[in-house]
Amino acid sequence: MADVLSQGEIDSLLSALSTGEMDADELKKEETEKKIKTYDFKRALRFSKDQIRSLSRIHENFARLLTTYFSAQLRTFVQISVASVDQLPYDEFIRSIPKMTLLNVFEAYPLEGRLLMEVNPNIGYAMMDRLLGGKGTSINKVDNLTEIETKIMTQLFQSMLETFQSAWESVIELDPNMEDIEVNPQFLQMVSPNETVVVISLSTTIGETTGMINICLPHVVLEEILPKLSVHQWMQTKKKDRDEHEVEQLEHTVKAAPLTVQAVLGNSEISIEEFLQLNSGDVIELDQSIEDSLLVKTGGEPKYYGQPGQWKKNMAVQITDEIKEGDTNE
Repeated sequence: MADVLSQGEIDSLLSALSTGEMDADELKKEETEKKIKTYDFKRALRFSKDQIRSLSRIHENFARLLTTYFSAQLRTFVQISVASVDQLPYDEFIRSIPKMTLLNVFEAYPLEGRLLMEVNPNIGYAMMDRLLGGKGTSINKVDNLTEIETKIMTQLFQSMLETFQSAWESVIELDPNMEDIEVNPQFLQMVSPNETVVVISLSTTIGETTGMINICLPHVVLEEILPKLSVHQWMQTKKKDRDEHEVEQLEHTVKAAPLTVQAVLGNSEISIEEFLQLNSGDVIELDQSIEDSLLVKTGGEPKYYGQPGQWKKNMAVQITDEIKEGDTNE
């Protein structure tokens, strides 16, 4: 789209044309010349700006969910946010990350292919130190992880994938599962070197330790769901489906909540002295006649009127009327 000129720029242009500083014929000649735009086939832009914006929104939600999860699990200050979303060749991404790092290879059914989450060793060890009761200090020894450390890291990253699943559920129901942990990116060849990938970089702070978490999503893996990343479809259809699902889930949860129901036979006031002298067999007179309806409370609030009775040899209360707002005798 052509640049929009301000009113001041328009006035300056007209002034230059009127004084002869600029030649209108020369401007027309420049416009008719063929314009050439350089295109690098090794850096093919296979994701549209619309899709990049959708991926950015998904992972902003992912960053918020991770911040909440790790704040509770690690019991320390955690701040995670999206730093950048770029598309570049896979080979360029591999060359941009450290030679020794934490590479989490995972699958996300029903997507076909493997995805990658690269975690800076400083961040990974700070997380593990906090989980083991430490202060969250980071010691980079990624080249010789012990079996126990590898197991802890695997469980930690699997929990991150559960959050990843929640962030993506507005677009597609994924079932991510850890496949392997690698430390040397040179030994990891998920796709061809020239394959376009989207790299979402998350700026991460754990306590006093900072680093990056990079998520690598190959185009060949996301290709079948790219239409779903359209803002129009995502905001219209998926948002509606998501809202309906959330309402249904909320209704199910509320209906299953326990609720205390009380039938009040009546009230009575006695002195402390009379209370202390009560014995078995004494009768307390209530302020309600046996012919009056009982007040039925739900959750401590007056809700119905009822009458006492019996149901299959059990004491019961039959609801006779609903209390309207402002209709209670209390």
